[in-house]
This record gives sequence, structure tokens and C-alpha cells, in this order.
Amino acid sequence: MRYTVQPASLDDIPLLSSLVNSAYRGESSRKGWTTEADLLDGTRIDETALLELLQRPDTVIMLCKDQSRLLGCVELRKEGEKMYLGMLSVHPESQGSGIGKLLLQAGDDYALSQQCSTMYMTVISVRQTLIDWYVRHGYQLTGERKPFIIPDERWGIPKQHLEFVVLKKKLSL
Repeated sequence: MRYTVQPASLDDIPLLSSLVNSAYRGESSRKGWTTEADLLDGTRIDETALLELLQRPDTVIMLCKDQSRLLGCVELRKEGEKMYLGMLSVHPESQGSGIGKLLLQAGDDYALSQQCSTMYMTVISVRQTLIDWYVRHGYQLTGERKPFIIPDERWGIPKQHLEFVVLKKKLSL
């Protein structure tokens, strides 16, 4: 199948919201392996938060589409010589088809185009399968942990105590 990767526009916000929430939360997320439904209730993101992200000059959301559907996305935020990678989402029924890898590569390419030498991310510490997937794709655990803080219930309601681990990947400029 042929995929295209391109930056999101404001017109993509409704589809982005639906995609991200279906990949992480609720019953639909259980069709894939990236679900957080057992860890958090509520939504992963809403349209207002997506609008705020897309209006930031340091942030881009890359989309992966086939000819007719939005299949995945990833948030990329430039922070000096580092690029934060977040919200990597693949439609639950398309997980395991290489879209996640394609979006990781698009993130690396974008970071290099912005003269960034390091990619980094945070992952909920109990998501070992996901952490292992990122490690297989070149990321390393840094040993750093961060508190899991949600500014308000739009981003979910934890069902247990959670924290983040930080992973990073060096890029060759």
C-alpha cells in the first residue's frame, strides 16, 4: 500500500482527534496494541488542544495517509538542538503494518532538517511493550523519570499512579 506523510493543517483537526483517541482510549483502542484504556479513562486529546499544538511555531504534526484515510500521526516539537516526539498514533486496525516505523523515520528526517541532533520522548513507565518497541527502533532509556501530570481531565483520568520514563535517540547530522 502506498502512504503519504505530510504536515497537518487546521482542517485535519477533527480527523486527528478521532484518530488519536481511537488509538489510545476507549474500546476501539483495544483492537490495537497501543491502548491506554486500562490505565486512563477519558480522552487522550481534544480539538482545542490540537488547535493549540498546530498554532505553535515550534511544533508540527505529521500525518500518514493512504489514498482515502488518515492512518497515523506524530507530534514533533523543536527544543533547541533536540526534537520532542509525542502522540505517535496509528489507527488500531492498521497497527503492525509499518505505519509507526514510517512516522518515526519521518520524525528523524524532520529533526535533521531542523538541525536537531537528538530525538526524545516520554512514555508511561508501565507500558513496557511500547518502551521495548521504541528501543528496537533506536531509542534508549535515559534513567530519567518524570511525574505523570495531566493539566485537566481533557487528557484523561488515571486509574492508578503513573509516571513517565524518558527515552532518547542520537541522530547523525
